[in-house]
Amino acid sequence: MKRSIPVLAFLSVFSFAADAQYFTKITASPVVSDSADSRSVNWIDVNNDGFIDCFISNGPAAGQNNNLYLNNGAGNFTKVLTDIIVTDGETSDGATFADMDNDGDLDAFVANWYNHNNLMYTNNGNGTFTQITTGSQVNDLGYSETASWGDYDKDGLVDLYVSNSAGNRRNFLYHNDGGGNFTKILTGTIVTDNFFSRCTNWTDIDNDGDVDMFVTNENNQNENIYRNDGSGIFTKLTTGPLLTMGANTISGSWADYDNDGDLDVFLANDVNYNALFRNDDNFVFTKMSADTVCHTWSHSFSSAWSDVDNDGDQDLYVTNSFGSTQLLNYFYLNNGDGTFSRNGTDAVVTDSSWSYGCAFGDYDNDGFEDLAVATCQYNGIDRPDLLFHNNGNSNHWITISLTGTISNRSAIGARIYIKATINGNDVWQMREITAQSSYCGQNDLRAHFGLGDATQIDSVKIVWPLGLREHYIGVNPDQFIGYVEGTGVGLQAKNKKENIQIYPNPADGMVTIKSGKEFTANDKVMILSMEGKVLAEINAIGSKQISIDTKKYAMKSGVYHVMIVRGTEVSMEKLIVK
Repeated sequence: MKRSIPVLAFLSVFSFAADAQYFTKITASPVVSDSADSRSVNWIDVNNDGFIDCFISNGPAAGQNNNLYLNNGAGNFTKVLTDIIVTDGETSDGATFADMDNDGDLDAFVANWYNHNNLMYTNNGNGTFTQITTGSQVNDLGYSETASWGDYDKDGLVDLYVSNSAGNRRNFLYHNDGGGNFTKILTGTIVTDNFFSRCTNWTDIDNDGDVDMFVTNENNQNENIYRNDGSGIFTKLTTGPLLTMGANTISGSWADYDNDGDLDVFLANDVNYNALFRNDDNFVFTKMSADTVCHTWSHSFSSAWSDVDNDGDQDLYVTNSFGSTQLLNYFYLNNGDGTFSRNGTDAVVTDSSWSYGCAFGDYDNDGFEDLAVATCQYNGIDRPDLLFHNNGNSNHWITISLTGTISNRSAIGARIYIKATINGNDVWQMREITAQSSYCGQNDLRAHFGLGDATQIDSVKIVWPLGLREHYIGVNPDQFIGYVEGTGVGLQAKNKKENIQIYPNPADGMVTIKSGKEFTANDKVMILSMEGKVLAEINAIGSKQISIDTKKYAMKSGVYHVMIVRGTEVSMEKLIVK
């Protein structure tokens, strides 16, 4: 976590792209006003107000409080000063957020190094947190680098994987048993290997519907893929260039950069050349050794993908740290043909520092993704973090949020496919919802798509983590839109299990929702807007019917969904409000 070998000079062979300024550096914000020894950047909406907040972890050997900045909208932030999540004084490294208890808000896990216990926090529902102090997940001493949430056994609850780079160097896997309880998994190579592990990614590498685990390793060790074979069984793979060309790898970032429907991976290497691998299906990868992203001898630590110019393909940002001097970061623009051009003039690459984690997120909801970068100590002096606002352009876009009902509430592991005509060509794009987009980085959980000159989205297809597939057509661009599992085209005929009576319907004020059987503690009754936003989730244990006041939930004239979820069964009816 803390060490690297200085190199006196960088050997560079690259082409620069001469472009307009894509970003403006923000100099007046609480996010960049603090100096710290920072590590992780996480863009997450902790208080469900529709604006992403920024969490930055800090990790010197002596310990340091972490930082949480609440987004007030319009690009303004307020630093949280007293909550438990920012008063730990620990040696923190990576962090990952997801709704681990499926109660509708994002919870947190923070990894600590120096043989300290890790940290876990439950969200109280309003952006404040309660620390969890019991369970192996917060009492296993380790040299933890970072962590990631993912539902590997498809039970609707996100599980947790944690990397370690010192001590016995065994990574941790904790199964989420529900009710705030976790079981530590003790068998299988996924937890018995002892590499110098850095980054962890739960991602569906082979497109078979379940998430595999990818781990990057430093100290010139090979990377690890643990293929998910179902029922909690993983098979370690060892062949192919991705797994046999070991370097001092810190970060792994997965994205479909060539828009062919599968996830490719960029590896950020320290004291080595970086690497880009194209996914050719069935765990076969081709190293793209001729591309400019691989041509610079680097001290790279983190990386993040985003379509920063909204032209329909994903661009790449890479941080550098722990050299003999302060270092510049890298910014690569996707040319749309599977190649990249390096931009050496934009604001995001002109700050010399020691940069660590990075992440993209649209913090002012203008349709263009912004960038935050964590910076660590240089010569023993804490440094301010970096924040860059995306200047935008005339290209179209759409940003999609997902809410799981049968799957985990955060929809971690879901995939979104969209089709639009860009520059006269039909283009499919894909995003996977992930709780760790790189080493010490978590991009906005909302899936962002650039659309270029497209004025209509022909298709939106969602593959939910538990396998449900839904389809929407004729979606307008330039909007934030939310989809809830169970409201898609064709779902009602497939999944409707019970008769729901709603009266009066149309309604204006009080309305009664009646089912044929009593509601239990595990059942959900939800009111959704047509855009998929959850307006209400009502508890009706021991009753067959509930009454709600449409005015209480500010339900204006229009059409809404009433959804009843009982285990894996989903039933829906429309509610019309006058």
